[in-house]
Amino acid sequence: MSQYYLLQNAKRCIGCLACEVACKSNKNLPVGPALCKNIMVGPRTIRDIPEVRFVFMPCFHCEMPWCVTACPTGAMQKRPKDGIVFVDQSICIGCKACIAACPWGAPQWDPELGRTTKCDYCRDRLDRGLKPACVTKCVTGCLHFGPARELTQMRREDFAHRIAFDHEKPFLTIG
Repeated sequence: MSQYYLLQNAKRCIGCLACEVACKSNKNLPVGPALCKNIMVGPRTIRDIPEVRFVFMPCFHCEMPWCVTACPTGAMQKRPKDGIVFVDQSICIGCKACIAACPWGAPQWDPELGRTTKCDYCRDRLDRGLKPACVTKCVTGCLHFGPARELTQMRREDFAHRIAFDHEKPFLTIG
């Protein structure tokens, strides 16, 4: 499993897609591939009020990633130091085996490169001490990135606070 988590407080997300735009801009992606997606859930009615939520879906950087196993060239890799799953573009042949293997749809086809691309938590930025582009451009601050243990604790505290004070179910997702 990745040493990092991307945590979303879906109650704060307004679906502005700034995260998706920041990702595409940072990775210089054309129209088509979306390395993170905001999925609209709803509308549904909560206490007679219509409501929609947005669930942020990046790559989950699985402990045993199917995309890595499926890749015939070894282009899809997992960094040993932190568990980040990424594509080595120099050896990707564009066979799309990783796309077919991933149950979450994380690997995406880049028609301009003729190869696969995917969320890698902006590892180029992480290696420079920066956060992923999606997190830095989130206008509501609903995306959080950091070490898994810290964000797990943040999630626990949020859950406890909501139970104790809001009497409402928490609505957090981890990516």
